[in-house]
Amino acid sequence: MIQKLFKLKQQQINQQVLLKQQSQSKIDDIDEKLISTHSSLNSATVDIMGAISDFRVLQIHKETMKEHIVKLSQDKAKLKKQIEYYNNIIIGLSKESEQFNYILQEEKKAKAKEIMKQEEIVSSEFMQSKFIETKKGLNAY
Repeated sequence: MIQKLFKLKQQQINQQVLLKQQSQSKIDDIDEKLISTHSSLNSATVDIMGAISDFRVLQIHKETMKEHIVKLSQDKAKLKKQIEYYNNIIIGLSKESEQFNYILQEEKKAKAKEIMKQEEIVSSEFMQSKFIETKKGLNAY
């Protein structure tokens, strides 16, 4: 039973690690988008002889990119909180898993001691039977 619980905890840990890795991958994607958007924001220009309306469109475009950057930053912050949450779950599951592992190890030690006791009893009985046989053999002459 303890073995099944231990395996269950290990599976739960693996699931949480996968979820954490997915969130980290999303953060990496957001970082790439942020870099791309920053680059676009800094390099957006109009022709030297452009009309005033072109400047207004450029300004609207830059504002949109800034809003996009803010949105991406908020998404990144949410994902970081998610990763922290997953880390806390992983730590808790690891503690439980270690407890079950400790119980399993103690059970193995107890079984090993029991086997040693049984072997000692068997060997003791064997020695006693040999001693008795030897005694009978000596008394027969």
